[in-house]
Amino acid sequence: MSSTELQIAANYRDVHQRIEAACARAGRPASSVKLVAVTKYADIEWVRDLLAVGVIDLGESRPQQLVERAPQISEPVRWHLIGHLQRNKARRVLPLATLIHSVDTLQLLAKIDALADESNLRPRLLLEVNLSGKAAKHGFTADELSAAWETVLEYRHVQLEGLMTMAPLTENPEQTRPVFRRLLELRDQIAGREATSVTLPELSMGMSRDFEIAIEEGATLVRIGSSLFQGLRS
Repeated sequence: MSSTELQIAANYRDVHQRIEAACARAGRPASSVKLVAVTKYADIEWVRDLLAVGVIDLGESRPQQLVERAPQISEPVRWHLIGHLQRNKARRVLPLATLIHSVDTLQLLAKIDALADESNLRPRLLLEVNLSGKAAKHGFTADELSAAWETVLEYRHVQLEGLMTMAPLTENPEQTRPVFRRLLELRDQIAGREATSVTLPELSMGMSRDFEIAIEEGATLVRIGSSLFQGLRS
C-alpha cells in the first residue's frame, strides 16, 4: 500500500473507533450511526482509497461537483448532497443523490417534488433547520418548520427521512451540544403530532470537530471530512 492509502486507512480506523466510543457512551449500537465521508476537498484517488477501506457513503457540498464526480467512481456508492441546493440545480442532482440533506425552503421542496413526479423518482430528503440563530446559515427556523409542517406533508413524491442542522463554529465543541439536542427535540415534537405518519428517523448533525457530541445527542448521520484526510497533501 502507498503512504496515502496507509494514512487514509489509519484515519478511518481512528474515526470509526471514536464513533464506536461515542455510541457506547450514549448506550447505542455503533450500527445506529452512518459515516458520510465529505469529499469536497479530496483528490479523486483519496476517494478511491476510502472506498477500499469500506466507506460507501460519500458527501459532496457542491451540486456541480457531485454531478462531475459521480461518473468518475465505478464502485457502488451512495452519494449524499450535504450543501446548499439551488432550485435550478435540482434536476441534475436528483438522479444521482441517495439522500439530499439540505432542503431548506418550501420553494425548494416544491421544486423537488415536481421534478420527482415528472421523472418518476422518489428522492429521499432531509429538511435543514437553522438552530444557530445566524442569518447567514440556510434552513428553516424551528418555528417556521413547525408552522409549515402540514404544508410539508402535502408533497407526496418525496420521502422525508429526517432533519439536518449545522452547528456554529466554536473553539469549544461542547458548546454545540444544545444545538444538537434541540434538533432531536424538534424531530420528536413534529413526529409526535397526531395523525403524522412521517417518523423522521434520520438526524444529520455533527462534523469532524463535534461529531462525538452529536452522536451522544442522537445523530444517525455524521458528516466527516478533514478527520479522514488529515496528514495528506494535494
